[in-house]
Amino acid sequence: MQIHLAIDLGAESGRVIAVWIHGRSVRMHELHRFFHQPIELPSGLHWNLASIWAEILRGLGAAAAWARESGHEVVSVGCDVWGVDWALVDSSGEVVALPHAYRDPRNRRFYQAALAELGVDRIYQTTGIQLMDLNTLYSLLAFVRTSPRLVGAAERLLFIPDLLHYWLSGEQTVERTIASTSQMIDVRSGNWSRELLEPLGIPVRLLGPISPAGTVVGQLRGAVATATGLSPAVKVITPGSHDTASAVAAVPATGSQSWAYLSSGTWSLLGAELDSSCTHAKAQAAMFTNEAGVGGTIRFLKNISGLWLVQECRRAWLKAGQEYSYQQLADLAAAETGGRTLVDPAFASFQIPGEMPQKIVEFARQTSQPFPESPGQFVRCCLDSLALAYRRTVNLLEGVLDRRFDVLHIVGGGGQNRLLNQLAADMLERPVVVGPLEATAIGNGLVQAMACGELADLAELRGLIAGSDLVVGRYEPAAASARHSWLERFEQLVQ
Repeated sequence: MQIHLAIDLGAESGRVIAVWIHGRSVRMHELHRFFHQPIELPSGLHWNLASIWAEILRGLGAAAAWARESGHEVVSVGCDVWGVDWALVDSSGEVVALPHAYRDPRNRRFYQAALAELGVDRIYQTTGIQLMDLNTLYSLLAFVRTSPRLVGAAERLLFIPDLLHYWLSGEQTVERTIASTSQMIDVRSGNWSRELLEPLGIPVRLLGPISPAGTVVGQLRGAVATATGLSPAVKVITPGSHDTASAVAAVPATGSQSWAYLSSGTWSLLGAELDSSCTHAKAQAAMFTNEAGVGGTIRFLKNISGLWLVQECRRAWLKAGQEYSYQQLADLAAAETGGRTLVDPAFASFQIPGEMPQKIVEFARQTSQPFPESPGQFVRCCLDSLALAYRRTVNLLEGVLDRRFDVLHIVGGGGQNRLLNQLAADMLERPVVVGPLEATAIGNGLVQAMACGELADLAELRGLIAGSDLVVGRYEPAAASARHSWLERFEQLVQ
């Protein structure tokens, strides 16, 4: 079998997963999993790239050993990563500075500066991207204005997956789906926007040519092949290098049903797939984003904080000596009464790491609600609020596009949370189809397979997934109930 290795790097964990086509089905095998988190340094919040790279090499070594034992042939490897973050390299390929993480608090000040200098209308109408202070435009502006000497020493900006592809192959490229998260590309031309960058003093010389998903970057560097035991003939191929692009590519949508998608994980990314961008007044008012997808598509979506709220609660309890698995927390939440406490997942303080239970209690006090008193109540609060955010976002999406969606496809690891899936179906009052749970890795691997000629196009890719056993559940909405009384309360909270 021809194996495609998906390096799938999320905001708190990474995996190396083997993906291959077996007849008319898809198979996968996890070879290595590791956890990571940003580290706080005097200069800010940074990604520990050296540690991440060491874990990737371990995973590739495990892949080589597994392939030898099983008689498979590894033919390609590609990386998908969270959006917006980047590194600068100099003329020798040296990383100029340790990359800042997108949740670095300093971004907020430069976000406000950019809005003051350029204006919301100009930024959105040029880029078609949801204005968020974590976007590359603002983190790069922060670096340009605080570290001009380091910028002067740099030759190229590479997004994190681009940097990993460079370390794998020795060749530099910038892949379109990850670049599109930056808020630095003109949504109409598809090229870097000098109109925005030059007035802010951001050097356009740092920005290289943009390549589509499915580009063969090169082959493994000799040093990587030696360190891992893989063949130097293994191709390095860009998947949808933004993890959501790979996940959406793996949505098993076939036939004529109108569908929306939710990529569920640390972030919830909810939207529709379009043939062209949408930036009219309604889209801007609702602040939908137009990001590039696989096969020339547009991922028209909104970013919602997602299971980050639960992850941060769990982290706080672990720090206090209380350890819960995600399944235990979901079970505790399911035993609690719904709708007791609701929060706005987009609330500013929730986006900053640390002390999430305390922040939820403070939000409840400020909004005159009973505050959660147990882990089950905290998690139920988070899940109820997320489901309501999904309802609100789908309503906005349908209003902007003047279209009704028949079904919501949930892909990604968040699909394991059965309570959240059912709450989503109940709130949306339409079916929810869940799977693949490993959509990002599967989409990554199958885009590589497409680049190798094993699949003709995105439609064949999705048909292959739909015919496999990767769809794990279908949730029908419950009969109308008191849950609808939550909607008015939630709308008041998010105004």
